[in-house]
Amino acid sequence: MTAVIVIVLAMLGVKSLASGSSSYAGEETREIKSLSNVEVEGLLSGKGMGYAKAAELNGYPGPAHVLELSEELLLSGDQYRETEVIFSQMEASAKKVGAELVSAERALDDAFRSKKIDESSLLKLVDDIGNIESRLRAIHLGAHLQQTKILNDEQISEYMDLRGYNLTEHGSHHKHHHGK
Repeated sequence: MTAVIVIVLAMLGVKSLASGSSSYAGEETREIKSLSNVEVEGLLSGKGMGYAKAAELNGYPGPAHVLELSEELLLSGDQYRETEVIFSQMEASAKKVGAELVSAERALDDAFRSKKIDESSLLKLVDDIGNIESRLRAIHLGAHLQQTKILNDEQISEYMDLRGYNLTEHGSHHKHHHGK
């Protein structure tokens, strides 16, 4: 009897593995298969989308969050205005390049959908996407560099605390990077 139960359970396990759906299930209905609607919206609206994580998590504040936390950070009027400029420039550039990325991802998707893709066109499309994405990332990371230059060590430390990051050294490496 035990052997029969083991065999039945094993057969059920194999069947469930074979009929298991892909983690991509449902994504085949997307307009652009490689991007969710949320990702498209984020790219078109200039959102950070994690492109500046290397800066953010290493103690280089981002202008959007600095503006959100301006009271807690005790920004001076000049710091606030400079942050607004950094944010505005970053957002405008990110929207433009984000739209380019959405367009490039759409072109890749269209090439596969129409079955009009070969090795050569694949490499060109993927290379285009990579170049656009690297420009977008540089825009977001660059804004964090600019932002850090106008904050003092205490503000950076407070920012890190307010954002919930637990870095014990995040303030010490900024002494040579900002002027105010």
